[in-house]
Amino acid sequence: MYDQIYQKKLRSADDAVDIIARNGNISFGMAVSQPPALLEAIGKRARAGGFESLRVYYLHAEKPANDFLLQYDLLNVIKPCPGFIGEKERALIKMGDAEGRKVIFYIPNSFSYLPSYFRQHIELDTFVVTVSPMDNSGNFSFGTNNDYTSSAARLAKKVIIEVNENMPRVFGDSDIHVSEVDAIVENHTPLLEICPRPPSDQSKKIASQCSDLIPDGATIQMGVGSVPDAMCTYIKDRKDLGIHSELLSPGMVELIKEGVATGKRKNINRRRHVFTLAMGNKAMYNFMDDNPTMESYPVDYVNNPSVISRNDNVISINTIIEMDLFGQVNAEQINNRQYGGPGGQNDFVRGAFLSNGGKSILAFESTAKGNTISKIVPRLSNIVTDLRIDTHYVCTEYGIVNLMGLTSSERTEHLINLAHPNFRPSLKDAAKAMHLI
Repeated sequence: MYDQIYQKKLRSADDAVDIIARNGNISFGMAVSQPPALLEAIGKRARAGGFESLRVYYLHAEKPANDFLLQYDLLNVIKPCPGFIGEKERALIKMGDAEGRKVIFYIPNSFSYLPSYFRQHIELDTFVVTVSPMDNSGNFSFGTNNDYTSSAARLAKKVIIEVNENMPRVFGDSDIHVSEVDAIVENHTPLLEICPRPPSDQSKKIASQCSDLIPDGATIQMGVGSVPDAMCTYIKDRKDLGIHSELLSPGMVELIKEGVATGKRKNINRRRHVFTLAMGNKAMYNFMDDNPTMESYPVDYVNNPSVISRNDNVISINTIIEMDLFGQVNAEQINNRQYGGPGGQNDFVRGAFLSNGGKSILAFESTAKGNTISKIVPRLSNIVTDLRIDTHYVCTEYGIVNLMGLTSSERTEHLINLAHPNFRPSLKDAAKAMHLI
């Protein structure tokens, strides 16, 4: 019965995207779940004059969206509305600035809020996404991506899926039934693989210091960056770690394979490895496939601070762009221009601190651009991502400090000592002028 429904809805990519209105709002799956055949067909239709105005909502674009939708000659029709600014968007913004055009329409957000945006504030006409093959009960899995994907698919007026045999089937709350989709396209191409860069010596030193704060039985969350990537190699001697993380990475999968992460001591989702998006390599995707210990949930569950805090000893590792002497954090802007996005950092900063025995750690190299720029500054000149009252542990290659319970003066002195020595004198002068010390 389900096979018959499947066949009736099976289309070519070009035919499938014909159901998208000429004017409207669409969204696509994030990162690995971006459907290349469908995005190419949408771009082709846009170039042929098939749309009048198409607002495109998404968090983070990768190669398929970059190649087919985020093209400068299409931006008179396609209106990108991202929740994160990546390299492609930055290039398009620069081109638009040269012509006095506004071409990218960033939406301030916290990652965990996106499902509610689609539920209450942004009406989606169509959602397109890559899914796993259909099982015997007529269900497809969202695989690597749950995040806002599952919510958007269930809320959009129309849903087009791109079935890919390489997309892993995962458990949790990660399914959509064939009766819920309007058109099906098959495209069995290799999934996008995203592998971290090798960590620097400084990142290794920082990761080694932070690893001392992770006890046996802790539930870990690793953010994006060289320090979180390096961290996994320093905690392989721990016992019964749990995973409740926005991102599932190859390093975390290695901890599972080696029996380091078992989830036995978690209070919720015990013995299950919980994530909302996964980015890695083919070996990781194969390990995830049909593995009952892997559970993905929408980001408004995984990143909800009240959910995060239900596990004990939650250790959250994230990074920053800059931090000031008050402890305020900027993790998304450079030179007063949106450079990235907050993601779910603040969710885990707060959730980890609220956990019994939990620790939120902001770990970063003290400088940028070959030691010419200090990441510890007197006062932020950009947006504030994390409030000073939320900043817990701070770690650079020069040490680690717990800011909670310290006076403003004590915070200032410790943060100056975490800065590169070349910048400490000017930071001290600034701190005196600001009456902090």
